[in-house]
Amino acid sequence: MQIQVVQNVLKLNDEVAAMNRADLAGHGVACINVIGSPGCGKTALLECTLRALADELRIGVITGDIATTRDAERLAGLCPQVTQINTGGSCHLEAHQVRQGMANLRLGELDLLIIENVGNLICPVGFDLGQDARVGLFSVPEGADKPAKHPRIVLEADVLVLTKTDLLPHVPFDLDSFRADLRSMRDPAPLIELSALHGRGMAPWLDWVRGVAGRGLSRRPQPGG
Repeated sequence: MQIQVVQNVLKLNDEVAAMNRADLAGHGVACINVIGSPGCGKTALLECTLRALADELRIGVITGDIATTRDAERLAGLCPQVTQINTGGSCHLEAHQVRQGMANLRLGELDLLIIENVGNLICPVGFDLGQDARVGLFSVPEGADKPAKHPRIVLEADVLVLTKTDLLPHVPFDLDSFRADLRSMRDPAPLIELSALHGRGMAPWLDWVRGVAGRGLSRRPQPGG
């Protein structure tokens, strides 16, 4: 019975995710789902991304947290279209919640929607939100064994990002071991290493974001088409 309930929940979620995907595609909007543990630097990476691409892309953000609107408040000055979803205890966003968030956005005025999922490396991976691509974030302070302990995100993310690399000289993080664990599961691993705080290593990340945004732009209905 429990297995059937889980299957039904996932089936319903997938149906709503397909609706989200269709609505976004109809507006020519690409979507990125950012997944990472609490404190891994998701919001800091979004801040840096929004600043860097402000003159290139119209970006909207849906932020997910168990409580508070602090992440949305941090991003509001950089992003005219940002909405907060509080799950009240759930460790991940679901497609119907993202759909509610999308209703608060003017999709026709966006090129890209970025979803900052609830801080967790396990639950969010199993729920499609209607995204074009998923990002898996790891951070230096979390330790080099994070990929080995969370293989599903390594295998299913479209890109993997190691954040807070400015801390490498200051914490016991074995970068060679981290890279080797990734390669043991996925070779070559689509890894970007960066420091959002200092802006180092951001160029490959920004190029990747531009590439995803281009998928949405290519689907945008043409006037008179």
